[in-house]
Amino acid sequence: MTERKRAISTPRAPAAIGPYSQAIAMDGWLHCSGQIPLDPETGSIVGDDVAAQTRQVLTNLENVLRAAGCTLDDVVKANVYLVDLGEFQAMNEVYAEYFKARPPARACVQVAALPKGSLVEIDCIARLDR
Repeated sequence: MTERKRAISTPRAPAAIGPYSQAIAMDGWLHCSGQIPLDPETGSIVGDDVAAQTRQVLTNLENVLRAAGCTLDDVVKANVYLVDLGEFQAMNEVYAEYFKARPPARACVQVAALPKGSLVEIDCIARLDR
């Protein structure tokens, strides 16, 4: 009997910094925890602007998805958290580079602060192959 709830982990994305998994696969869905722009090898924030940080965040998410057997094309919902909604356009331009065809449904909200002083965090839900 296979385990119904499976934790996904990869060294190609930052290790969880608390009691959570990088992602959980269950019942054909992958729920990815929020990623901030950490370099997986050094644990340091990558970039000092929203564009550079968004690129690292999406690369981290892409690596978590890959570890579960998915790609960004399988993402059906994403949530974006910005410290400053005035940076929406800069984030959106980079986001569009990663989600070209049929981008997922998405929410984007401004938050008071993010871990480690990050400017952006993104989480997502993806469909796993049956």
